[in-house]
Amino acid sequence: MHIHFIGIGGIGVSALAKYHLHKKDTVSGSDLAYSEIVKDLEKLGAKIIIGKHSRKNIPQNTKKVVHTAAVKTANPELRAAREQGMAVQSYAEAIGDITKKHKTITISGSHGKSTTTALSALVLEEGFCDPMVIAGTKIKEFGNSNFRHGHGGYLVLEADEWNKSFLNYSPHIAVVTNIDVEHMDTYKTAEDIERTFTEFLKKVPEGGVIIANADDERLRRVAAPFGAKVRWYSAKDGVASTAVRKVLRIPGEHNVYNALAAATLGRYLGIAEAHILESLSHFNGTWRRFEFKGVLNGAHIFSDYAHHPTEIRATIAAARSRFPLRRVWCVYQPHQFQRLQYLWNDFTDAFDLADRVCLLPVYDVAGREIKSIKTAVTSLKLSREIAKRGKNVRHTADFKKAKKLLSAEARAGDVVLVMGAGDIYKLADCLVEV
Repeated sequence: MHIHFIGIGGIGVSALAKYHLHKKDTVSGSDLAYSEIVKDLEKLGAKIIIGKHSRKNIPQNTKKVVHTAAVKTANPELRAAREQGMAVQSYAEAIGDITKKHKTITISGSHGKSTTTALSALVLEEGFCDPMVIAGTKIKEFGNSNFRHGHGGYLVLEADEWNKSFLNYSPHIAVVTNIDVEHMDTYKTAEDIERTFTEFLKKVPEGGVIIANADDERLRRVAAPFGAKVRWYSAKDGVASTAVRKVLRIPGEHNVYNALAAATLGRYLGIAEAHILESLSHFNGTWRRFEFKGVLNGAHIFSDYAHHPTEIRATIAAARSRFPLRRVWCVYQPHQFQRLQYLWNDFTDAFDLADRVCLLPVYDVAGREIKSIKTAVTSLKLSREIAKRGKNVRHTADFKKAKKLLSAEARAGDVVLVMGAGDIYKLADCLVEV
């Protein structure tokens, strides 16, 4: 069967494309920009067209078209597929069908999904469960891929709550890391977020289980009514958390929670404690999660995906913990104007633990922005608010100027966190170019 993907360069959609390539389906796709992800898919045999979407991009033998949630109904490829009577699904709908064919373990939550997915997958692999994995990040231990094909019957799936995508899935085991005020373009209120997570957890069948963070207030409120179906984990559990802390190599208290979630899953599945701890001890982090990139003027450059105030605080705190005597920079590209507006007050104090802050223009997320907000909230205005808190903060207009600033002012021993969910990873790459 031939499947065409609109937006094939996305981290989730690309994993689904790899799934179909492994099944010996033929795959084509389109995307607006060339990337490492697209390059990897081409090596696997996918035929990809880069540039403006066009109905001509869809091969005549296409049986099904899968698109990202950001694709609008007026998209010429989507319209052509429907006019020609092809089967059409969103990414979440297509993944939902796959979850019905496996004993699916979903990893959801506002923060920590990707790392917890990677850790959980490694625990299952070490425990001889041979899982299939669809992740929202590249996992080094799986050949730097976001997909692993396994034969053990389990599917470990990163389940995103944006656009309520995870409601399409059929979890047998639902691991939930936390619930925070996030994706407000979808939910509008914190109560709506909690209601949607409740709806999702109701999908766990009798005989299934919910693995949840007992230390997260919102999650505790949502999961408690499910009673005996819930297996709780907590950093306050001295025995469990001490064992994890001793072996975990990635920094930060938030990663202790991610590892506890994976360990609790492993114990529920009957995986030996020695195998659980062994898998956790080997984990060195995922793509764009406190990822060491190289050195500039003797300063260590790290790339990180953090884009929500809670994640920013946690990542800076992790850097402080790992490098207690060093000067910490946070070079941040805000992701989406609406997120910046909804969480403005939280953003103003999110950088308090950093010694130096550099802000770049907001990354404009195509298809998810409201034009009127773009002038109401800007990174320049945010830099002024951060300055009022006594922080050393700079605003740069683009990557070139940010690189010039860091090249001039970063010094040996500094820790530079290049942070955001947009294309700021390109800045981290160019900072360490020889």
